[in-house]
Amino acid sequence: MSELPEIRIGTVDREKALEALSLHFSEGRLTVPEFDERSATIASATTRGELDRVFVDLPAASAAPQTPDRLEKSPAPTEPASGIDWRAVVMPLVIFGSLALFFLTDFDQKWLFFLLIPVAGALLSASGHSKGKKTKNR
Repeated sequence: MSELPEIRIGTVDREKALEALSLHFSEGRLTVPEFDERSATIASATTRGELDRVFVDLPAASAAPQTPDRLEKSPAPTEPASGIDWRAVVMPLVIFGSLALFFLTDFDQKWLFFLLIPVAGALLSASGHSKGKKTKNR
C-alpha cells in the first residue's frame, strides 16, 4: 500500500470505507454482528491502518474495494449543471398541485388528480437517469 498506516484520515475516508463495507455485507461476506462491529471500528478510526485492518480478511479490489481510497465516487445523477435540481423543485409542486386540484375543483372523479404524483415521479426519475448516462459517456 502506498500510504503510511499512521496517516490520519478524515470523514470522507470513513464514509468511503463504510460504503465498501456495505458492499461486502450486501454480497453476503459479513454477518450482521460482524458488520456492526466493523462499522463501529470504521466510525472510530483515526488512521489509515485502523481502516485497513477492517478489510484484511475480505477479497481484494477485483471483487470489491478493499480500502476506501480505491472506491470510485460516481457523480450523483441529481447534480445539475445549473446548480438547481429541478426535480427537487417540481415534485413538491406536483404534490401540492394535486391536492389543490382535488379540493378546489368540481370534478366527479377527483381522485384521478392523485395519479399525477406517481406519473411525475416516474418522469422526473427517468429524466435523472438519462442525464446520469450522458455524463458517464463523456
